[in-house]
Amino acid sequence: MDWIDALILGIVQGLSEYLPISSSGHLEIFKQLLGLDLDPDKSLEFSVMLHVATVLSTIVVLWREFVPLCVSFFTFKRDAGFYYVCKILLSCIPVAIVGLLFKDYVKELFEGNLTVVGVCLIVTAALLSLAYFYRTEPQLARKPAGGFKPRDISWLDAFVIGCAQAVAVLPGLSRSGSTIATGILLGDKRSEVARFSFFMVIIPILGEGLLDIKKMMEPAAVAMPGSDVSILSIVVGFVAAFVVGCIACKWMLDIVKKGKLVWFAVYCVIMGLLCLVW
Repeated sequence: MDWIDALILGIVQGLSEYLPISSSGHLEIFKQLLGLDLDPDKSLEFSVMLHVATVLSTIVVLWREFVPLCVSFFTFKRDAGFYYVCKILLSCIPVAIVGLLFKDYVKELFEGNLTVVGVCLIVTAALLSLAYFYRTEPQLARKPAGGFKPRDISWLDAFVIGCAQAVAVLPGLSRSGSTIATGILLGDKRSEVARFSFFMVIIPILGEGLLDIKKMMEPAAVAMPGSDVSILSIVVGFVAAFVVGCIACKWMLDIVKKGKLVWFAVYCVIMGLLCLVW
């Protein structure tokens, strides 16, 4: 991988981690388009740095909310911020179980399979469309069925949204799209669901990064000569993912507020069909 490939993958990661189009699916698509055949064990550093860049972009964009939440939780204030963080931790339980028990199996089964990516992209489109036509469109038209009004995220909602995140380990099934659409379908406020979705991904991404670092430190990995990715490529990928991630995070928050997610459903259908044809 040269620095241009790293730049492209960093941009793809930064955009697709926040936009409801699946980062894992698009990274797989672009790896094949670029003709990259990276050994996962020899490109762990690159993967870890992309994860770190994603976390940092979330914290930078949402720092006004992030810092008070940290203060409330770590000082045990028992206020709204403390319980909000507890809901985030609850939502991370399903993905933690899936990540620890089934991550390697999922990678072995589906990695490099554009057919699976295509099908999952179409499923993402279906979720986004259902959320729009069932909840968002009536709200925008000020005609919610049965006098329904969007509510704050409950404990049960947090767990269900967490289950949606766990299922989204499949390549092509968008994490942000699945969690945000699920929250909207449950009847939660759109803007609150978007923020919750972005906060809840911090812990799984950090967890995955720590597992990758642990894997890098294992004797077999240390003894493995060489790497598929240079230091320059890692730096370029990190900067690209961070900068584009900050832009995409702000953009996505605005898109969700305005109820425009349905347009990404159209995009996901087109990309899904292209994957299936490919």
